[in-house]
Amino acid sequence: MRLLLVDDSPELLDLVVRALSKDGHEVETASDVASALSAVNKEEPEVMVLDLALPDGTGIDLCAQLRQAGRRFPILLLTAHGEVHRRVEGLNAGADDFLSKPFAMAELRARVRALARRGPLVRPSSRLCVGAVELDLAARRAYHAGEEVPVTGREWSILELLATRKGRVVERYHILETIWDDTSEASNASLDVIVGRLRRKLGSDIIRTVRGQGYSLDED
Repeated sequence: MRLLLVDDSPELLDLVVRALSKDGHEVETASDVASALSAVNKEEPEVMVLDLALPDGTGIDLCAQLRQAGRRFPILLLTAHGEVHRRVEGLNAGADDFLSKPFAMAELRARVRALARRGPLVRPSSRLCVGAVELDLAARRAYHAGEEVPVTGREWSILELLATRKGRVVERYHILETIWDDTSEASNASLDVIVGRLRRKLGSDIIRTVRGQGYSLDED
C-alpha cells in the first residue's frame, strides 16, 4: 500500500517510515504543504498521515484543500495531546481520523490498517435512495437532490456499512470495530463528528440515531 507521511520532524519521519515499511507499505514523505501537494498530484496515495503544524501552513488547511479538490483518500491527522478543538476542526475539514502525539507506534500502524481497509459489502450494481439522497455503491459516490456531494473515505465507509444493512440498526460498537478497528474514546468521538458531518452534507435525516444502540440508514 502506498502511504504519504507529511511531517516536518526528520526524527519522526524516520521512525514512522521504518515502522510502516516493516508492514510492507511503500512510504513517501513530505515536510510541508507544498511538497505534500506535489506528491499527491504526482501519484495519489492510498492513505495520508498528516501532521497538524507544518512550516508553510496547517494540516487542517491542507486537508480542506484536498477535499475541495475532490481527493477522497483517507487522511489520519496527527495532533498535539489535549487539542480537542483542533481535532474537531480537522475532522470537519475532512480528516477521517486523528491520533494524538506522542503516540504508540503500534496504534499508528493499527489506525493506518483500519483506514486502508476497504471491501465492497454490496453488489457492484447496487444503488440506494434515502429521501433526496442517492448512493451509488458501485462508484462510491453520493448525490443530494441530483448534485454530487464529495465525501471522504471514512464517511463513505460509514454510509456503505449502514447501506448494506438496509434499514436495520447497526450497533455503535460494530461500526467502530469494523471501520476503526478500535473502540476507544477517541474513535467514539471521531464517529460522532463524522456522523454530524454527513448530516450537514446530505441532510439531517440521512442517518437515524437509535439511542443506546447505534445508527440506521433507512431505505425508501
